[in-house]
Amino acid sequence: MLTQVADGVWVRQSAWVWTNSIVVRGEDGLILVDPGIDGSELNQLADDLDRLGVPVIAGFSTHPHWDHLLWHARFGEVPRYATAAGASAARAARDTAQAMAAESGSGIPLELIALVTPLPPDGGPLPGEVIEHQAHAVGHAAVLLADRGVLLAGDMLSDVLIPLLDARRADQVGAYEAALDRLGETARHVDVVVPGHGAVAEGPEVAARVAADRAYIDALRRGEDPVDARLGPDAEWLSAPHRSNLEQARSPRAT
Repeated sequence: MLTQVADGVWVRQSAWVWTNSIVVRGEDGLILVDPGIDGSELNQLADDLDRLGVPVIAGFSTHPHWDHLLWHARFGEVPRYATAAGASAARAARDTAQAMAAESGSGIPLELIALVTPLPPDGGPLPGEVIEHQAHAVGHAAVLLADRGVLLAGDMLSDVLIPLLDARRADQVGAYEAALDRLGETARHVDVVVPGHGAVAEGPEVAARVAADRAYIDALRRGEDPVDARLGPDAEWLSAPHRSNLEQARSPRAT
């Protein structure tokens, strides 16, 4: 079910990697940010939206990975947006995204995956400020809802995911450093951070999330193996991406 985390901001968490579907009330209706994951959960999200009694007017994808490019017919035939770079990458990788969704979930409407277009320069129906950066994925965007004290962080600032470098792109360590500089400054002025995966951060936990991501990236920059609570004994599933991060950070392409 939807949980309200701030005025006009609701979150529903999937069983798949603690993925957060985010609902934001705009001036004319609701904007769905990264809805997911499988078909039954998307249907349940649609039921939740029916109970709110406010129409969906748009969707927004924080970045062009398959689990952030989903949709359901019950949400309506409305514009779905991403950054210009994110929309271009999503179109190019649509076949791959559909294949990964088919492998990872059940009942996902594959034909609706990645149908996103560039967000208008004025932000269109999306309230707040879009903070675009190049960490984790091309065209990655966070959304600052300053009037509500909320930062929608995409796949950053999570309590369950370590920073995940994009292995296809050079100097992701530098991209993360730049992104964390921007998000860290922004996070100083909010009370709530909603990551793409994991628990919502509130109060002092907001600064702790920034510090955790920064400590991980700082260790990579020094050529060290990060010590991170998110890499505990119950997180074996992160061992492969963690090794990939180490290899990429130590590669000549990383500088």
